[in-house]
Amino acid sequence: MHCSSVAAQRACWQHSRSGRAAAGRTVRRRATVCSAAATSGSALKLFSPSKINVFLRIVRRREDGYHDLASLFHVIDLGDDMAFDELPRGAAADQLTCNMEGVPTDESNLVIKALNLFRAKTGRTQRFRVDLRKRVPHGAGLGGGSGNAATTLWAANELCGRPASCEELLEWSGEIGSDISVFFSHGAAYCTGSRGEIVEEVAPPLELATPLLLVKPPVGLSTPEIFRALDLGRRSTADPRDLLARLAAEGATQELTVNDLEQPAFDRLPALLELKRRLQAEGGGYSSAFMTGSGSTIVCVGSDEVPAFLSEPQYSEMFVSPARLITRQPGQWYAAPSRGAAAAPPPAAAAVA
Repeated sequence: MHCSSVAAQRACWQHSRSGRAAAGRTVRRRATVCSAAATSGSALKLFSPSKINVFLRIVRRREDGYHDLASLFHVIDLGDDMAFDELPRGAAADQLTCNMEGVPTDESNLVIKALNLFRAKTGRTQRFRVDLRKRVPHGAGLGGGSGNAATTLWAANELCGRPASCEELLEWSGEIGSDISVFFSHGAAYCTGSRGEIVEEVAPPLELATPLLLVKPPVGLSTPEIFRALDLGRRSTADPRDLLARLAAEGATQELTVNDLEQPAFDRLPALLELKRRLQAEGGGYSSAFMTGSGSTIVCVGSDEVPAFLSEPQYSEMFVSPARLITRQPGQWYAAPSRGAAAAPPPAAAAVA
């Protein structure tokens, strides 16, 4: 369905949402405030962050049909809460609970896949109880499910006495999904390969205090579909290393925050292009507005002021959230954001991100 005019956007969002498992009421929230990582005996509570792609270049389509990419990832403070407990010896299976309706809690969830991977790699037999409190929306290009998997690997390793190094966790994580490996960087990473699995630590390209605003319509986009719709002839020609160097020197300008997946995403959902254009034209003086990952979140840089036009009826179901870039200290996991204001409840239903 193509809904190219602003007036038609509400109908487009509604049409797409009715055909998907991911629904949800409006989520207009301020910064998530969660407890910091805490341990008590065999229990562990951790913050599970998400990420943005400051730029994303598709380098080539390989002979096997996959694509090589080059992207600057950065971890952000929009995230979920996760609590881990060791189950009694002899437990037959892990136990996963989640507050968000529609999230699978069986072995299709990346959390359970991460626990199975950890046991396969380390030879440990420990089973776990995991409670997942989700806030990161699905189909957003924010890597919420990947962040959950990375946090799970970290937690299992901590509770089992650290049998694996962080480097090993990073290496293993690529076996169960894309984007997971970036969370084992210190927060900013230049990633290459077919799934961003080759991780190079870089200095944060922007000040961590740089305000961001995340705006996501109530529809997600399928990553495989977006890649199938990619027209290689319409990609950027920018050199990824040049983008990396210039971002550090010039900041996040519109020219430098390139995402080659905007073309297929906007072709499939023209209303998303209209949203980006309005954010650029009527937003709070953003230095850049760009789509992250395969969409559908638009990231605005330089202000977290919510534009007045988002109060219009056709935008009533947008997910709107401020965010900041975050890093972690060596040997520690990501700390929950400390800036203040209560978070709104998560959407009523979603699939695993």
